[in-house]
Amino acid sequence: MKAIIYNEFGGSDVLTFGQTDKPEPGPGDVRVKVVAVGVNPLDYKRRYGWMEQHYPTTFPAVPGLEFAGVVDAIGADGGGTTDRRPADGLAVGDEVFGWTRTGAYAEYALAGDIAPKPAELSFATAATLPVAGETAQRVLDLLGLTAGETLLLHGAAGAVGQIAIQLAVASGATVIGTASPVNHDFLRALGAVPVAYGEGLADRVRAAAPQGVDAVFDAAGHDALPVSIALRGGTTDRIVTIADPDAADHGVPFSAGGTPSEQVVAGLATHARLAVAGRLTVPVAETFPLADAAKAQELSEAGHVRGKLIIEV
Repeated sequence: MKAIIYNEFGGSDVLTFGQTDKPEPGPGDVRVKVVAVGVNPLDYKRRYGWMEQHYPTTFPAVPGLEFAGVVDAIGADGGGTTDRRPADGLAVGDEVFGWTRTGAYAEYALAGDIAPKPAELSFATAATLPVAGETAQRVLDLLGLTAGETLLLHGAAGAVGQIAIQLAVASGATVIGTASPVNHDFLRALGAVPVAYGEGLADRVRAAAPQGVDAVFDAAGHDALPVSIALRGGTTDRIVTIADPDAADHGVPFSAGGTPSEQVVAGLATHARLAVAGRLTVPVAETFPLADAAKAQELSEAGHVRGKLIIEV
């Protein structure tokens, strides 16, 4: 099968477009024909080897965590296992979306946690939801955000940030979102109060949230933690990052997953229903063919992408 493969850590030049063996489903496994793949900052961070502490790599590696596609094969005795039940209720030909265990930048992949794709959602739209949706929900739950509280969200214009805004606002919270000025009108439309990042950020946040900041969600990195701690009055309580690998140096937890499988699958279904209802959306910023995956990762790494980059297989 065609796939993007890399055999060493490095820049986008380590990604090669070639042929590799099609994964074979074992008991309880679901193999999918991939149609659309979501590109995430984690893809290039893993390619550089920056995330080995949290996501160890085995070479040769195929990038990609999330996909939308069609069930192609189900392993014998496909009733699932105690910790992973992708085959439950599925049949060959079903349209699904979710996470893959073998890398999504490929024609075929073995599924991780997946859910049925509503017919109302395109494959590209469905592929925008798994990683950003699970990440946003996980961190908001860790922060214990409730109605009436104020959340400071770094990197608010990215896919994770967009979903976090929509979920937090729906819960009755106020969201102060950092982003470049070009994205401020967009954030306002999502319900956030935008502020520009960079020098003087603390003063701008205090002006936007004179009541103070109850929790901080760092989806950007870029040394956002020191100012976040200052805005929380010097405490690291209720600050979580998904983007700063030096989080431990600041005494801040780095959230890298760990959501139980059952919750992940339930979250996929919930977010799909919200998307169908028009209450949760991440725009597709740009699409790429599989052969141009390196270009997609380069654009992701450059930052300033509003919405989601999608690879069409």
